Amino acid sequence: MAKYLLLKHYRGAPAAVNDVPMDQWAPEEVSAHMKYMNDFAARLEETGEFVGGQALAPEGTWVRYDGEGRPPVTDGPFAETKDLIAGWMVIDVDSYERAVELAGELSAAPGAGGKPIHEWLELRPFLAESPNTTDCPHQ
Repeated sequence: MAKYLLLKHYRGAPAAVNDVPMDQWAPEEVSAHMKYMNDFAARLEETGEFVGGQALAPEGTWVRYDGEGRPPVTDGPFAETKDLIAGWMVIDVDSYERAVELAGELSAAPGAGGKPIHEWLELRPFLAESPNTTDCPHQ
């Protein structure tokens, strides 16, 4: 089994086929979308492939360490940044092909007009083992 992170981008990903922003959907369209997402997660829970997931608020703050004895530095919030993550889901599947299959299915969640969004989802594998320190770009 391998774990993958599915990232749903509200902004920053290639445009979806049904590219009407969610804040312009009718309430019943938002409800149908959320039901699809919840049903998808419930089905994966039954097969043991669902690890976790959560929708995210658009506001966020960058935080970094600023030295011993000093408070962290913050910058933000950035609700209008170029890239905005709408939510995430972690799956644990037998193969990369299964991860791609599930990401494609999740991409078909309904949007405006009840039509599938066909949104681009970012599929990222978890590191299987710790990288060698000589391979780390931040050394």
